[in-house]
Amino acid sequence: MLQTKAYFLVGGLMHLDLTDLRLFTMIVDAGSITAGGERAGLALASASARVRGMEEQVGVPLLERERRGVRPTPAGLALLHHARLMTRQIEQMRGELGEYSHGLKGHVRLLANTAAASEFLPERLAGFLSLHPNIDIDLDERSSTSVARDVGEGLADLGVAADHADFAGLERFPFCADRLVLAVPHGHPWETRQEMPFAEALSAEFVGLAGDSALHQHLTAHATRAGGRMRVRVRAYGLDTVCRMVALGAGLAVVPETAVRRWANQLNLASVHLTDSWANRELFVVARRLDALPPQARQLAEHLIADA
Repeated sequence: MLQTKAYFLVGGLMHLDLTDLRLFTMIVDAGSITAGGERAGLALASASARVRGMEEQVGVPLLERERRGVRPTPAGLALLHHARLMTRQIEQMRGELGEYSHGLKGHVRLLANTAAASEFLPERLAGFLSLHPNIDIDLDERSSTSVARDVGEGLADLGVAADHADFAGLERFPFCADRLVLAVPHGHPWETRQEMPFAEALSAEFVGLAGDSALHQHLTAHATRAGGRMRVRVRAYGLDTVCRMVALGAGLAVVPETAVRRWANQLNLASVHLTDSWANRELFVVARRLDALPPQARQLAEHLIADA
């Protein structure tokens, strides 16, 4: 088994092994010690003990414990940055060794905006995983801006982001087109409208995405720029659930056009095009440098680009 020690000089020499680093990133990604420990295959008591051990070595708290979970302190963010970089280097080494030893598992960290994660990636990732049984993928949803930033900082191997993000310093490759539309139930007065501006739609009540959805953050920001706000009656998990609730009259929603098309023949659902320029987007696969990626990440990037 591959054993790796990582060394940081932060207020004294510390010895943090790869399990510590992976556990910490999983806890931060999950927002919970319990959920992060489960992802790492550790019980809550073991995960908590490892976090305390890390904090004792650093001499400062790494996590802020809140009622609904945890979030990293400034010191925790610094550790997270280095942990992701070191984990990425380990995965690159594993990928290269994997060319000689098929028993090693490779991991790829992939970030994507809501539309890509929900609408365009599931089938493509499933196809890739079936072809590459020795590669696992960690897929996390982020706003397009965060995707570009985190990939640029080396916190993820690859990303899929919309064209409004800042791609400076990144290589980008066309992935697919994505149009956001207003989903309405049949019989709604706006059903006969071919198009309308988002600012006018803000007079309606909405069904939104639950949690820290990247799409919801994106729409909230555009509502503010338009001088209004989204009145969300209910938040649902997943675009399919949102579409079903719209069809049943719970409110309207702004979703990728592909989601409405998928349900149009089964549900009481129609769509109205938004005239705003930001509603028509191009999605790109992004990386810092394609030729510098670990082999397994490069294989995934080439698979996604080839299917574009």
